[in-house]
Amino acid sequence: MQDIPTKAQILQWIAENPGLSAKRDIAKAFGIKGAARIDLKRILKELEADGSVTKKARTYRDPDTLPPVTLLTALPPDDQGDIFLRPMEWQGAAEDAPRILFIPKKGDPALGAGDRVLARLSKVDLDDYQYEARLIRRLGSNPIKILGIFRKSAEGGRIIPIDKGADKDWLVSRDDSLEARDGELVEAEQHGPKRMGLPRARIVQRLGDPMGPKAVSLIAIHQHGIPDRFPDPVIQEAEAANPAPMDAREDLRDLPLVTIDPSDARDHDDAVFAEADHDAHNPGGHIVWVAIADVAHYVRPGSALDREARKRGNSTYFPDRVVPMLPDILSGDLCSLHEGVDRPCLAVRLKLDAEGTKISHRFVRGMMRSAASLTYEEVQQAQDGHPTPRTAALMDRVITPLYAAYQAATKARHLRQPLDLDLPERKIVLSDEGKVLSVAFRERFDAHRLIEEFMILANVAAAEELTRLKRPLLFRVHEEPSPEKLDALREVAEASGFTLAKGQVLKTAHLNRLLAQAQGTEFDELMNITTLRSMTQAYYHPQNFGHFGLSLRSYAHFTSPIRRYADLIVHRALITGHDWGRDGLSPQDIEALDETAKLISDAERRSMTAERDTNDRYLAAYLSDRVGSEFTGRISGVQRFGLFVKLDETGADGLIPIRDVGREFFHYDDGTQTLMGADTGLTLGIGQKVTVRLAEAIPVTGGLTLELISLDGAPLPRSPRTGKKGRFSPRKPGAAAARDTKLKRKVIRKRR
Repeated sequence: MQDIPTKAQILQWIAENPGLSAKRDIAKAFGIKGAARIDLKRILKELEADGSVTKKARTYRDPDTLPPVTLLTALPPDDQGDIFLRPMEWQGAAEDAPRILFIPKKGDPALGAGDRVLARLSKVDLDDYQYEARLIRRLGSNPIKILGIFRKSAEGGRIIPIDKGADKDWLVSRDDSLEARDGELVEAEQHGPKRMGLPRARIVQRLGDPMGPKAVSLIAIHQHGIPDRFPDPVIQEAEAANPAPMDAREDLRDLPLVTIDPSDARDHDDAVFAEADHDAHNPGGHIVWVAIADVAHYVRPGSALDREARKRGNSTYFPDRVVPMLPDILSGDLCSLHEGVDRPCLAVRLKLDAEGTKISHRFVRGMMRSAASLTYEEVQQAQDGHPTPRTAALMDRVITPLYAAYQAATKARHLRQPLDLDLPERKIVLSDEGKVLSVAFRERFDAHRLIEEFMILANVAAAEELTRLKRPLLFRVHEEPSPEKLDALREVAEASGFTLAKGQVLKTAHLNRLLAQAQGTEFDELMNITTLRSMTQAYYHPQNFGHFGLSLRSYAHFTSPIRRYADLIVHRALITGHDWGRDGLSPQDIEALDETAKLISDAERRSMTAERDTNDRYLAAYLSDRVGSEFTGRISGVQRFGLFVKLDETGADGLIPIRDVGREFFHYDDGTQTLMGADTGLTLGIGQKVTVRLAEAIPVTGGLTLELISLDGAPLPRSPRTGKKGRFSPRKPGAAAARDTKLKRKVIRKRR
């Protein structure tokens, strides 16, 4: 009788011979023939059932290892320019997938993110990666990614995309379904060439219940590719960090610096203190200290922490979670300026005159100890005459001097005339289970404005200091609106009865005068929205092009290095410029400034889009129980295909499709952003008040569909082409005349 190998022997052989793992190869290796093959088949099935091996295309392999030749997808290059590859057929959790480094040979084509390759793997025993890959051939590039709901069928199923603009489903075969359950949220990619009918996809990751607690932000994280898991080397570096020593730092621990943040803040990266300036040459002046967490001490150039922070660019904030730029041990502990503990900082001493103009500044690398971690609400209550026992003890030494310095700074701000938009921010309040409890306006206090003004002053000082030191840095740039956008704004203003000066160099003061004209009128919100949309988007750049919105010649982000990589670059530049240590701006940092600027500017836009999409989905879920209800709102956007309306109650944006606007053809004017009815002359434009009915709310996409009931308090005019039975001929205006002309030509041709 033949000796049947044990399970352990089979597993060892599969691990040592990954290229010969078919059942016949295993049988041949152990000399198994005839009826004994039945016993081998039984053992292999048992190994497959308990997860010890996986079977694909009649071969068996260790589920925790990869075959020597496999399909891989290229990831974006890391900060060192190395290309890592992701296994396309990994069966385990995505975070457990091995890291594979691409080793190019001379003559190999350059790989870009999304390229699919067939490669030969060699296992290595290294901390950063587990395999090296050598190219056999490139198979294709950049497959389409799909995030959607899986609907199971006998043949496999289909994916219904969650994107609002998606117009088709995707078919999935049973073999490509990854055993996803019906109704599960999945990530997939295009699979196979395009053919007639619905396109085909292969599921690459199962993400669970789309309506589960707090799943909404997870959808945005996956949809926009926001890194939400720190690699092991990053966590190891963070956990190995120790509190910073005093060394040559300036001792600021006797200054009663305080942090002022939202009540739910976990990280505190800025602290402030103010006092009257006793310099006889500066009567009525103020001294303001702004101390910022010294993140550069912990996140060194070229480290795993640094590479990950640069890749993330910034922290991303959702109603139910934060995806931080740095691991929590740093962002929430060692770097955070907690009350009563010593923390390293970079600080600037600002000297203001009685009118709030900055006379001078001085930067130091110091050690501070926060006197209190305060909230905006309690600081404002204290200033308004309702202090708590905690804030009462801080009134004379801390809070009153802060507001005195702020009042002076507002005078300088008024002279500078930064853009003064009035766009209230709404806050989504969630239960512990992730259900929307309410949508309310965020309260704005002078305490908020105080911190904002001091942060702006510190950012200006950082840009000026590094310019003086002739050190490279990343400026925060905001360019003035384009002539085309200004013309569009001017047309809307004139149509509303206001004026915007033409033929002169545009300044924010001109826009503020326009907003002041509209303040308190029915066009108030219209002019604020239209002015905002005329602005360009701010970005980071090594060259200084000024900041139009803040009306500043020179501006850099310095005050939030825990959550923004740009601020960390500015900190390193200050450290190098003042020779404060070896953790300053490296030659590699300087060489990569252009690339870094683009990378983090793109990351900022990615986060903004993900945050907006998440809010849309939460709002749609909140309103889904009120389909059929009527709401008031204002038209916030006009396109050829319909109207966007911002609802007054929640701030949610919904779409009125053009087919439902009115029973007539509408002309679209791109210049004035209006739609005009061909029969009634009804004109629809941004800012008009509307009453709408909620027709549809789809939480998984965040889409709201609305029906227009009234415009500016009046019912919609009736089209003269609506028939007796309410039927409507959807022909375009002039269609009858065109038909008559065509008929006349036909008669003329016949006569000839």
